[in-house]
Amino acid sequence: MRYPLTSLLAVAVCAVMAGASSCAAITDWLHDLDERAQERLGFTAGVPEGSTVWRILTRLDDTLLGNVLAGWLRTRTPVEVTRPRRYRTVIAIDGKTLRGARTGDARQVHLLAALDTTTGIVLAQVTVDAKNNEIPAFAPLLDAVEAMLGTLAEVLFIDDALHTQTGHADEITARRAHLLVQVKANQPALFKQLKRLPWAQIPVGDRTRDRGHGRRETRTVKAVTVATPRWHRLPARPASRADHPHPHRRWQDQPRNRLPDRVTARRPGFAP
Repeated sequence: MRYPLTSLLAVAVCAVMAGASSCAAITDWLHDLDERAQERLGFTAGVPEGSTVWRILTRLDDTLLGNVLAGWLRTRTPVEVTRPRRYRTVIAIDGKTLRGARTGDARQVHLLAALDTTTGIVLAQVTVDAKNNEIPAFAPLLDAVEAMLGTLAEVLFIDDALHTQTGHADEITARRAHLLVQVKANQPALFKQLKRLPWAQIPVGDRTRDRGHGRRETRTVKAVTVATPRWHRLPARPASRADHPHPHRRWQDQPRNRLPDRVTARRPGFAP
């Protein structure tokens, strides 16, 4: 028997939205539909058994399927005709562990995703082994986003403190994009360097006050261009070394957490 792939994917999506959490539950949801509903979904010559649903869903190329869905969603999103002169595409990168999803060796599935903050569409996502392995997955995620958009020029990426890495800044700069990261105490050298800036003399660019999660939040933005001494400059990477060194290895001639010659710094501890 042959069944339409689009129909099976539609059934999987609808059943999961209705609360199904296994292939058996997806099959039950399909079999519980009346004949007219099954025909509207594309099943005109019977419905598949649970083993067929399981075989198809487990053999799908999840990366290809994700790219196809992201591209389809982008075509369904209306494009703004007029945008502000200084408008930039802003993409937020974050990692999440999926509930109820397991790999072949029974480990939880952890994804690193890139979200277009304007449209709310996940442009790309890559699977990582565990949360502490998000760092080496950063470059492949950029490759997937670039393949989706065509170019990353002038795109602004936002990351959490985990991705405040020199290698990530190099990757973003090489693609003519921009990177906005958070600096916390887990990056002591860079944090102290920013902490010594005269923030009290820098005017406030924007300030918002909000209330949520049982507390009051005040967010302040201050921007300043910093010129660092020559001895703070990053040395050129030898051509013999790999483009992406091991994220947990520190080369003696490649210090981390140093500001480049001129950067835009934001006050530590304050969200943009």
